[in-house]
Amino acid sequence: MVNAQMVSGYLDNSFNALMVSGGGESGQTQNGGTDTTLSGWKDLPMELLLRIISVAGDDRMAIVASGVCTGWRDALGWGATSLSFSWCQDHMNELVISLAHKFTKLQVLSLRQIKPQLEDSAVEAVANSCHDLRELDLSRSFRLSDRSLYALAHGCPHLTRLNISGCSNFSDAALIYLTSQCKNLKCLNLCGCVRAASDRALQAIARNCSQLQSLNLGWCDTVTDGGVTSLASGCPELRAVDLCGCVLITVASASFTLVHCSLRCNLHTYPRSSQVCSSKFVSVVDDVHHVRHCYLSSASFTVL
Repeated sequence: MVNAQMVSGYLDNSFNALMVSGGGESGQTQNGGTDTTLSGWKDLPMELLLRIISVAGDDRMAIVASGVCTGWRDALGWGATSLSFSWCQDHMNELVISLAHKFTKLQVLSLRQIKPQLEDSAVEAVANSCHDLRELDLSRSFRLSDRSLYALAHGCPHLTRLNISGCSNFSDAALIYLTSQCKNLKCLNLCGCVRAASDRALQAIARNCSQLQSLNLGWCDTVTDGGVTSLASGCPELRAVDLCGCVLITVASASFTLVHCSLRCNLHTYPRSSQVCSSKFVSVVDDVHHVRHCYLSSASFTVL
């Protein structure tokens, strides 16, 4: 964990460099004829502080700086719109809970984990404080339950991108409720969400999220043709869908989706999903002019 002493040293160096580049040994600057004395980095204008933090290249710097003083906390809370905790290998849950209320203007937040740490309490803290959130990555959050999705539905209705891949504990009921409140979703990653990604959930997505452009259903092996065709009918903006491992999907529903949406489709088929002759799919592809490349084999076919 980066400590306050390291931040102070970094800012001292930045301040000294600023004084050298400004050509002032005494740290005095001219501003409309009025001398302003900068005796150290604590006197830096908040706009400059935000700039220094933004080019530090590590979100840990912003997190530590927010604890230096009230002024810095307020400045970062209002100025920081993007934050990632993916570097945190331990105690991520406690860290998010302690910081969520400080960064209320976040629009992009990554909580992707190397090992499972995040719990519902942290997601609820984010939902209670970060109401402007647009993009959220919760991938590999194996400990999360439906509580998290309900909290996001209430607290973050402006979400446009949501990655919950690998969150295998979510139910389709919670996902349905989320989509009823977060109707601006454009990118949704449900890879491995075998309980959440049911045909019933896909039908709800088709009803509620007409702006959806990208959907990952990889390894959601309970999805059938009914769910996929409902997406094609209800989401005219859909451009990319991943159905890898969806063993119940047939070539017929993939063809229907291609006809209704100008999308790039990656579909790996298995014996159970070869109920329709592949030649039918090829004939459909020939009629869809936006498809640039089609690869067809006995095991899989991919349209790019």
